[in-house]
Amino acid sequence: MSKLQNPFKIEKYTDAEDTTLLSRAVAGDKKSLSELIERHQEFIFNVALKMINNVSDAKDVTQEILIKLITNLGKYDAEKGKFRTWLYRITFNHILNIKKQKYEQVVTGFDAFFNFVEHSSVHELTDEAEKEMELFIEESKVACMAGMLMCLDRKERIIYIVGEVFEIDHNLASEIFEITPANFRKKLSRARKNLHQWMHNKCGLVNKANPCRCPKKTKGFIENGWVNPDELKWHSDYQQKIKDLAQTNIEKALLNVDELYARLYREHPFKIVKTSDRIVEEIINNEGLNDLFNLRK
Repeated sequence: MSKLQNPFKIEKYTDAEDTTLLSRAVAGDKKSLSELIERHQEFIFNVALKMINNVSDAKDVTQEILIKLITNLGKYDAEKGKFRTWLYRITFNHILNIKKQKYEQVVTGFDAFFNFVEHSSVHELTDEAEKEMELFIEESKVACMAGMLMCLDRKERIIYIVGEVFEIDHNLASEIFEITPANFRKKLSRARKNLHQWMHNKCGLVNKANPCRCPKKTKGFIENGWVNPDELKWHSDYQQKIKDLAQTNIEKALLNVDELYARLYREHPFKIVKTSDRIVEEIINNEGLNDLFNLRK
């Protein structure tokens, strides 16, 4: 697979490659269709994972979106907008309209979520024990922050994920969500406010005055099944972190308060699932789709 390009950027993303692959795919070229899917699959999966907070369900949703993409390629009209805009409008609408997922049923709001966190047992760790558990502590941190995201309603959650974590260009966002750039910024600001005020009041990562500390909570999270040391959800099957793909070089940026919060989320792993190649293969080699598009090797 070629080096990933962030499709939410305006700069440095080559729409021309989408256009070339698309025209070849519609003409029946299976290889071009596969490359077109691979260009977007991991970003679709990572948005779905952030939205759903479950790897297996995110893979299923990704496959549903990719099948919807393939079966609707013939309806794409280049005169009405770029392929990227069209694809992510399909993606976001699909994710917003699926049935309520497992963690959305469990996490019913910030009060309930932080009540769960606060009632998880606390274990003081020695420096040596903390070093030995470093990976599990990082897993706990990401799991906790992913849980916080689930407290936002779906529309606020997807706005925050693509707007703050993946730093989507506001003009592109306005095209995808079919709202004005000013309206997108307003919605993003509201999502930031709702999430950040809870993080400020509860999370020790952003406010040192808060008693909650990831190292102290990690054993408790393992005890209640939130973190599985034998099967890490976040710190496995990844090659990069989201910050490596985001618009801003956050290591050099002058950070304001909102940027400090977003930076924590961009530090999270960008997941490359083990089954990603198989997902593409299963879709590309589906007999019904081959007949539909008269695909050739």
